Amino acid sequence: MIVSMAHIRRVLAVVLVGLAVAGCGYNTIPTLEEQAKAKWGDVQNNYQRRADLIPNLVATVQGYAKQEREVLTQVIEARAKATQIKVDASQLTDPEKVRQFQDAQNQLSGALGRLIAVSENYPDLKSNQNFLALQSQLEGTENRIAVARRDYIEAVRLYNTELRTFPGIIWASTVFRGNKPMAEFTAAEDAAKPPQVKF
Repeated sequence: MIVSMAHIRRVLAVVLVGLAVAGCGYNTIPTLEEQAKAKWGDVQNNYQRRADLIPNLVATVQGYAKQEREVLTQVIEARAKATQIKVDASQLTDPEKVRQFQDAQNQLSGALGRLIAVSENYPDLKSNQNFLALQSQLEGTENRIAVARRDYIEAVRLYNTELRTFPGIIWASTVFRGNKPMAEFTAAEDAAKPPQVKF
């Protein structure tokens, strides 16, 4: 079989174009986008884990602190609101949707904080094994949430930076025109306030 020089040139040209496209950042935007979406999935999984722990925690506290009905109701309502607001990967470019999700989660965090504070008034509750186990799981979950949020923020930073810097900006303005920057988490409004210490 004799291979013509023209055929060799065509094959060589295809290989060179393939290498050029692979080496010029064409795959970077989709890769970073998928990584950010995966990190968002981790955030959602950890928030869901927290939401799943809450009914058991509320039931345990309820058995000891019947007169704390208002705090228990706030936790239940905040959990319901937090689980109703869903943000899937396709909505990550909508800062308002991400803000609504974050606000609902922050309200739930505040209600949980009040619930844990209530436990200080009930020595029997504080020593209850179920409560201690649930509190420990909740603390671990809060740590996982913090790590997942940090990882998501970093993945979004990389993705958004690629959309705005060379050579990604070329791909973003041509082939990936539909790709928009993703929304990041922001600190809660009260995060800048120093905590009140009461003795």
